[in-house]
Amino acid sequence: MGAISIESISTLYVKYENDLREVRDAQRNFLQERGKSMKAQLDDLEAEITYLLLRELRPEVVVEIGTFYGWSTMWILSALRDNGTGHLHSFDIVDNVVRNVPEELSAQRWTFTKGNVREHLGRIPGKTDYLFIDADHGARFAHWYIDHVFPAVPAGTPTSVHDVFHGRRPKPLSEGSVIVKWLAEQGIEFFTPSAAKAPEVTAQLSVVKKDLGLDEPVRNSPDNPMIFFDLP
Repeated sequence: MGAISIESISTLYVKYENDLREVRDAQRNFLQERGKSMKAQLDDLEAEITYLLLRELRPEVVVEIGTFYGWSTMWILSALRDNGTGHLHSFDIVDNVVRNVPEELSAQRWTFTKGNVREHLGRIPGKTDYLFIDADHGARFAHWYIDHVFPAVPAGTPTSVHDVFHGRRPKPLSEGSVIVKWLAEQGIEFFTPSAAKAPEVTAQLSVVKKDLGLDEPVRNSPDNPMIFFDLP
């Protein structure tokens, strides 16, 4: 995906403004209708950036490790639907997502595998075009996917990892601390909209959203701790 910047993301907000507005409204309405039966994980900026990158990159194969209740799954599938192409392969040890994702989004573009992804490594497509990780946030799991999942997908695959920067630094002995250290060792830069780590990104993108009339929250949670990068 190349280097991500405030400027490049701002451009995507403008480019996909109308489609993004419709998805935001749909997600907000869905969340309000489901109430406590839908536990949304992604915050607004990181969900929107995921959608915008998928629209721009137009991947044919997306892999999602960790679905929980399906909030991120719905954002990803919305992007594939709006692209008119692409298939999502999701993995989780629980299947709450199956009851939440609407048929309109899942039909013909989604494959869900229930179980520990460690036991289903062979089901991760070798031609993966985008990798999304939001599962076990322990250091051991991070070491596992660095050693096993990253080599199983093509070099240069755009990747995002959730729950890294809830503070200025990742929590000690966490997934975030492992992945950030690994990226530094590889000389790979990452982008984050985290309010704690990169408040200037949050502030500037908030201005862009306000100018476009996209500033009404979908959900009230402002952390945005996800990181985005390309695999070496």
